[in-house]
Amino acid sequence: MSTISIYRTEFLTFSTNGPRPRHKFQRLSLSPFMKMDSKSTEKVPKEESSIKLQTSSIPQLENPRPSNLRFDRLQPSDQELNQDSRLEFGKFVAREAVLDEELWTAAWLRAETHWEDRPGERYVDNFKRKFAEQEFNAIKRRYSGQHGQTYTCVVTVRKEERNVKRTVLKSVVGTLDFSIRHLLHGESFPGEREKHLFCSISRTNLNRYIYVSNLCVAKSARRQSIASNMLYFVIESARSEGVELVYVHVHRNNEPALELYQKIGFEEIHHSFLATWIWF
Repeated sequence: MSTISIYRTEFLTFSTNGPRPRHKFQRLSLSPFMKMDSKSTEKVPKEESSIKLQTSSIPQLENPRPSNLRFDRLQPSDQELNQDSRLEFGKFVAREAVLDEELWTAAWLRAETHWEDRPGERYVDNFKRKFAEQEFNAIKRRYSGQHGQTYTCVVTVRKEERNVKRTVLKSVVGTLDFSIRHLLHGESFPGEREKHLFCSISRTNLNRYIYVSNLCVAKSARRQSIASNMLYFVIESARSEGVELVYVHVHRNNEPALELYQKIGFEEIHHSFLATWIWF
């Protein structure tokens, strides 16, 4: 039989001073005394060890999911939203996302799409949740107008039905992003030149374009023209902004996506691992 007893343990503590949190590590000392009870009555001498952690500054982690998200929130009515820019088709409406719950659902749809081909993979639910949290934070950052780009997250929601109430989570069935950008000097299409630290951007109306990304549709709502109508919504948004070019990168092995963009009127202008398609 053996017993181990540990004495004089000081726990790691944090102290916060000032308007901006700064974490200070205090000295952590550990002095264990090990005593072995066995047939031989030998005693192991007392040992002391100490670990000193230097004062360090830890960056604040971004809150992955705001605490005010209401996952039981009902989808707002058309009168509550009062949006002029929208595209109605069949049982759905494509428009800009206006609620954080809609942005979160868009991020979750992208996570589902990213992992849908690997349903049996271990810990896939944890991976999807982490992916969705990172994408939600990325959407919020894009809306902050980084790099001088105008960003929009588009969602497709189910139309209102009389006496039917749906939550945001069950209403959003499709999403995509688009942003208004400028070509770099010397570029004829996005990504033609490798971006360097000192590359310059030609900020003229002739060099403005719209870039489409992150298009996905919920598995249960596919084959209902949702993806194509979201692209039509983007094209109409481009016209209203006076932008004549719409670009998208497509994986060359993604045949359904290639067929979709060709059907809408996009043309391939650069063939590589990620093909560049343009609508004009």
